[in-house]
Amino acid sequence: LVHYRAGEMRHTVAARAVIGADGAASAVARQMVPGAGAARRVFAYHEVIRTPAAGAAAAGWDGRRCDIYYDARVSPDFYAWIFPHGETASIGTGSAVKGFSLRRAVAALREETGLGQAETIRAEGAPLPLKPLARWDDGVNVLLAGDAAGVVAPASGEGIYYAMLGGQLAGEAADAFCASGDARVLREARRRFMAAHGMVFAVLGMMQDFWYASDRRRERFVAICGDADVQSITWQAYMEKALVRAKPAAHLRIFAKNIAHLTGLARA
Repeated sequence: LVHYRAGEMRHTVAARAVIGADGAASAVARQMVPGAGAARRVFAYHEVIRTPAAGAAAAGWDGRRCDIYYDARVSPDFYAWIFPHGETASIGTGSAVKGFSLRRAVAALREETGLGQAETIRAEGAPLPLKPLARWDDGVNVLLAGDAAGVVAPASGEGIYYAMLGGQLAGEAADAFCASGDARVLREARRRFMAAHGMVFAVLGMMQDFWYASDRRRERFVAICGDADVQSITWQAYMEKALVRAKPAAHLRIFAKNIAHLTGLARA
């Protein structure tokens, strides 16, 4: 039985299976899946503003460009951003550092880029999981999907594609469970997801842990991202949602450039 509240009304629904897709702070996960409550998270906050009118553009504003900021003043361990969306724009940041003020960081970024006086339409905040949970089901009839299962890519914070795929896999696993009554098939959702994307998440996690550790390293990381080989492979990997293995020469060049940056032989 699933008990929930809609407004002031309490409801109860009988179900053979439940898919918890209720976000990174999932109540379903905390109540039903062992270990889910201990997952580490980045907290993200953004403000949606009205974009500057033509002829009154701020100094740091370009509606054709997405800006990413690696700067400890606006995020000590993640990044801040300005993403234009036509008539509106999102200005935000994220951090897992306890006590770091996301609101003050966004306010400072707005002032620095000349967007401090732009109309604020709304402000929103949410936790983002840092890695897929070790377990997505309770071994009985409950299964997690999306942010509730932890499928947000490290380093980038991308989650829409992975949430949609996780929802599809969870639905297929739940369907198989309803047909067979065998709770073991619920594990297939996570197994199939990790078989397809586990390596990508592991590599991105290592990148975030190392390159986001300090401003100096993040400057090196930005310099590396300016490389043509890195851009080509990263774009292909992003579009195909898989690591690129077909360009060994490019991988060797990137490895050599990484070593140069790590040893200080290359300029940041």
